[in-house]
Amino acid sequence: MFAQQLINALSLGSVYALFALGFTLIFGVLGVINLAHGAVFMVGAYAALQAVVLAELPIWAALVIAFIISGLVGLAIDILVLSPLRKRDAPHLIPMIATIGVAIMLNSAAQGLFGADTLRFPPGVVPDGSIEAGGLHITAVEIGIIALTIVIMVVLLLGLRRTSIGKALRAVAESPRAAALLGIDVEGLFRKTSFVAAALGGVAGVLISLYANAVYPLMGQPMLHKGIAVIILGGMGDIRGALIGGLFLGFAEVFAVAYIGSTMRDAVAFGLLFLILLVRPTGLFGKANERKA
Repeated sequence: MFAQQLINALSLGSVYALFALGFTLIFGVLGVINLAHGAVFMVGAYAALQAVVLAELPIWAALVIAFIISGLVGLAIDILVLSPLRKRDAPHLIPMIATIGVAIMLNSAAQGLFGADTLRFPPGVVPDGSIEAGGLHITAVEIGIIALTIVIMVVLLLGLRRTSIGKALRAVAESPRAAALLGIDVEGLFRKTSFVAAALGGVAGVLISLYANAVYPLMGQPMLHKGIAVIILGGMGDIRGALIGGLFLGFAEVFAVAYIGSTMRDAVAFGLLFLILLVRPTGLFGKANERKA
């Protein structure tokens, strides 16, 4: 049973990590906590569902559609909301409040278009096959979630470390003004980051909707809370922290349900997170800001 719970925790934690990855990218590069990220997560799930139901596309094509549509939504949020606020040097709280409004608009639009009922993917969208080995039961959905998350993480980490765009992004994350003086297109990188971060959130929405076989307008709200917890636990703006924090939360939830009870899932997971932050307030990979007189 313990080994089986490890597999379950790894698949759930992978989705949390993927969601938090887009979240922490936005914060690390733009310096904004995008509270519309949960709504973008929901948009990705609905985009994939409609691609499967209406266009009868296979699930891999639906994932591509969700990636593009979610990315475009994130790009629109940056162009229409975040960019004007940046130009006016708005205080940090203003973008947070603005993205709350965007999230409410997206949630309301989804409820108006698709209704408040929970929708499900048609049977057979994902192969029903599974692997049985040593008493373990691993479904095709779990294999796909873990494999896709690993691939995305590796590609993103290598891209940030070894490509010119990745180096430019790291420069912008350190200081947008200094990066601009070096000739880097800061606004262009902000928009690319918004697209990629939202696209990753949309893919996470598809994966979790396949995992739970449920799509509904407010599905991004609890994920948003967990995403905030993950990036704080891992260290604000740190990609490694998003991965470790997401896996930690997934493991804590799964083992709490397995060995304590489903009603204590969030209490145990967030209680452990609170204890870790008491010991290390900056998160696992965060750096403390020094205040100089």
